[in-house]
Amino acid sequence: QVQLVESGGGLAQAGGSLRLSCVASGRTFSTSAMGWFRQAPGKEREFVAAKSWDGGTTRYADSVKGRFTISRDNAKNTVYLQMNSLKSEDTAVYYCVAGGTTVTLTNRPTYWGQGTQVTVPT
Repeated sequence: QVQLVESGGGLAQAGGSLRLSCVASGRTFSTSAMGWFRQAPGKEREFVAAKSWDGGTTRYADSVKGRFTISRDNAKNTVYLQMNSLKSEDTAVYYCVAGGTTVTLTNRPTYWGQGTQVTVPT
């Protein structure tokens, strides 16, 4: 099993930046794809970004391409989401996710963190 704990959320103005972190524990972390989902108020959870365990494959939702960057440091059991040029529509609870490959992760992650709030005022 994998346990995921997010941090780094908060309030940012439009055009600003935040960096989310996710610390993972569990033996499967180093061989599992990792990524991020988000859920805005009244909306379903949606895929944001994913990266394979070796960093060789990266995928982003079209809405965040060019603005967000996912990275991971397996030695530190940590995954990051650098969020630049934030927009009000980025407001959501962001969840760290893990499990399988980048392809399967975009559809149905196996493990979920507790979530961290990101708010960008309109």
